[in-house]
Amino acid sequence: MKKNKKMKLKTHRGAAKRFKTTATGKVMRWRSGKRHLLGTKKPRRMRRLLNKVEVNPADVHNVRLALPYGNR
Repeated sequence: MKKNKKMKLKTHRGAAKRFKTTATGKVMRWRSGKRHLLGTKKPRRMRRLLNKVEVNPADVHNVRLALPYGNR
């Protein structure tokens, strides 16, 4: 007879592609603004846009719900 087990949680695939969790538990995202109209943007600005930044603390809870098996 099967015992009732807790169901596995599904990872939100869109969130998995947009956010990464560091080893220390920070949730990181990439900056926007690198898709088009690149000729008008200065190289210094483009270098800044390449780097990842930490997700706003107000949004971290929702991102963690979408990524149930990310590092905590």
